[in-house]
Amino acid sequence: MVLAGKRILLIISGGIAAYKSLDLIRRLRERGASVRPVMTAGAQQFITPLAVGALAADHVFTDLFSRQDEQDVGHIRLARDCDLVLIAPATADLLAKMANGLADDLASTILLATDRPVLAAPAMNPKMWAHAATKRNVEMLRGDGIAFVGPMKGEMAESGETGAGRMAEPLEIVAAVEMRLHDGAKPLAGKKAIITSGPTHEPIDPVRYIANRSSGRQGHAIAAALAALGADVTLVSGPVTIPDPPGMRVIHVERADDMRDAVLAALPADIAVMVAAVADWKVASASDQKIKKHPGESLPTLALTENPDILKTVGHHTQRPKLVIGFAAETQDVESNARAKLERKGADIIVANDVSPATGIMGGTHNRVKIIRHGGVEQWPDLDKDDVAVRLAALIAEQFKQG
Repeated sequence: MVLAGKRILLIISGGIAAYKSLDLIRRLRERGASVRPVMTAGAQQFITPLAVGALAADHVFTDLFSRQDEQDVGHIRLARDCDLVLIAPATADLLAKMANGLADDLASTILLATDRPVLAAPAMNPKMWAHAATKRNVEMLRGDGIAFVGPMKGEMAESGETGAGRMAEPLEIVAAVEMRLHDGAKPLAGKKAIITSGPTHEPIDPVRYIANRSSGRQGHAIAAALAALGADVTLVSGPVTIPDPPGMRVIHVERADDMRDAVLAALPADIAVMVAAVADWKVASASDQKIKKHPGESLPTLALTENPDILKTVGHHTQRPKLVIGFAAETQDVESNARAKLERKGADIIVANDVSPATGIMGGTHNRVKIIRHGGVEQWPDLDKDDVAVRLAALIAEQFKQG
């Protein structure tokens, strides 16, 4: 386990996102880390020291002037007796204190006294995150060597407003902790990944084609997130209008047949994430010339035939990657259709989403997915597609850590 034996000092500050710190403690301890919690007065308004201490299996520190905890200059001991200081959530108030060197409670005093790496997971209202003062404070803290994970875009629990300000999810924070503790180590270094992205265009004639509304944003974002974790990525992209992500091999294709050929040529690989919205059908015999419309003549008949099933081909291939992930874009019975696809296609995970027109997901910038595995289902919140990609990349890295 990457975090085995690592000592994390977790500072929980006041905000509704404090509830996520409970799951974060569990995730860190699952990976072998010990967690020593510090709670601000504000944090105790949202979750209790009893719950935090039970999950951490350690004493919860709350008071700078505690006679018991400070008899041996406790705040200095806490600041030094750890491998990393993690702040989750990090409120605007605490970031401001850090940037200006204030130390008026236990948490801020520890942060001023520590000589260990510090990682902050901000959480606040979007207007607060976008405020000039917060931007100034964050820039100053980055210059001081403080690392950040998040915040994400999404709907705020307390106000219903949408924008950047949601605290990163626990698995994303865990991945950032691992990278921070291992001096930028890449958990997917040495792993080869194949990603498909975007739509396919199936020609009817030289100027017309069958297609769908996929933008390629989700597939491209996943490719970039995996590359950021060190994977050697081959991105097979259908026709899109967005730029190629840097740092990877990109193969541009038009038709499903071309996409299948490019994917198979890229094998063997460790990871395959089939995100592309491949057209299910193509015209059995596309015309070499533009089909003309003639007054009085009957409409042309388009005979369709099935396209290759790329996910199923990869899932049952003799060079099948260790981890095969497919996407299921559905407009009804999302979970049941995705589970049937999981079994039929030979995948390990299906990422399912509702792409009904009212959701705005197909071609949009956000996504709301369910992670379907053989052992269960996990619903993710409405996230920016970049945040879905980071979270999925962290999940993939975790799969390989577990063997």
